[in-house]
Amino acid sequence: MSKFNEVHQAGTSLWFDFIRRDLLEDGVLADLVAEGIRGVTSNPSIFEKAIAESTEYDDDIRQTLGKNPDCSVNDLYESFAIEDIRSAADTLRGVYDESDAADGFVSLEVSPLLASDTAATVEEARRLWAAVGRPNVLIKVPATDEGVPAIETLISEGINVNVTLIFSLAHYEAIARAYIRGLEQAEDPSRIASVASFFVSRVDTDTDNALTQIGSDAALQLRGKAGIANSKQAYRLYEDLFGAENFGHLNGRPQRLLWASTGTKNAEYSDVLYVEELIGPNTVNTVPPHTLDAFRDHGEVRGATITKAWSEADAVIAGLAEVGVDFDAITADLQVKGVDSFAAAFEGLMSSLTEKRGLVNAG
Repeated sequence: MSKFNEVHQAGTSLWFDFIRRDLLEDGVLADLVAEGIRGVTSNPSIFEKAIAESTEYDDDIRQTLGKNPDCSVNDLYESFAIEDIRSAADTLRGVYDESDAADGFVSLEVSPLLASDTAATVEEARRLWAAVGRPNVLIKVPATDEGVPAIETLISEGINVNVTLIFSLAHYEAIARAYIRGLEQAEDPSRIASVASFFVSRVDTDTDNALTQIGSDAALQLRGKAGIANSKQAYRLYEDLFGAENFGHLNGRPQRLLWASTGTKNAEYSDVLYVEELIGPNTVNTVPPHTLDAFRDHGEVRGATITKAWSEADAVIAGLAEVGVDFDAITADLQVKGVDSFAAAFEGLMSSLTEKRGLVNAG
């Protein structure tokens, strides 16, 4: 049995946090699926690297502009992104069918430039959902204040949603309750899928910076612990929100927690920390390529680690306040920075495509 399948047996589905045309055409994604990868996620930063920072799509740009020289850069981008998402969804369709629509998904994000506009986010999500035309697609919507009502509307309409940029328990509870309200309004909630992408390593990065600035022994001992502790508290809240008392009246699926930002950013920490410590029932971990390779090589599966040491997690979060860290402010700021980062990546992609379009049209 592959290590990826061992993780799945312990309750966590591993998804691949990367997409690019050559992975689809060369059979790399199909090989990963055969090894036990059960989904794919994308975001504006990933597409910027794939399309803008390589020559992988240059022939497609030439062909598209040859047919329509006035094609907008956004339409140019979407023609490639939608084609890749469809191809990945088709590769994963067997997982989707075999798992009874629990896994086998690929995610496509609405424009991050719409993160503060509820109505525009809903319209964009509807359009992308229809354009891709695959049941095993999740439309990514940020967990901003404006994103929460959009999530409720989309779920009520039967559109699968991956809620992204969740950093705090407050963010998580708001979108989980929006999902439940959406299911209550849906015509058939039984086949609607959603995941809540809860970010991990970025929490440690910013919290560690605050702890280092404080510099006391008590503060320094808390470094590298906030991300896991925050995630364990989120999982405990998940069990409450989707338990029989709050969710039993619905003929729907619980919105699974998806651990995002699971590549280790601090070289002093284990490069598989955010995989090994976040394994547990009905969860997803979306893993970047270098972390996936590291886990395949030396990662360990030690059962359902997410359900262990909850009291220690509570002590870490309480300890942050005791040493003077405003953890709520850090997680709120992380969401703002996350939206800004994705928006910058999207604008960089549009700028690069504008340049490439100009070069092609100029011959």
